[in-house]
Amino acid sequence: MVDSGNITTVLMDLIQPFAGEGPSITIDADLVDELGLTSLQVMEFIETVEDRYDISYPLNELADVRTLRDLSRGIERQLRQ
Repeated sequence: MVDSGNITTVLMDLIQPFAGEGPSITIDADLVDELGLTSLQVMEFIETVEDRYDISYPLNELADVRTLRDLSRGIERQLRQ
């Protein structure tokens, strides 16, 4: 069983080094517009998440990832397969 609350907690921890101390990190904060991540940082963050969950996030779904909630939902789908 996939625990979305646990995924959210892990994502909040994993994003911290990329977002730094400035912005407030929330599950619905936009990774680029609100947290200020560059496209390279987003890709590095996704790689970190993939390593953590031992998954390969589908490239065709990456364009839809704007927030941690979007990513969490995608991870849940991956883990259920």
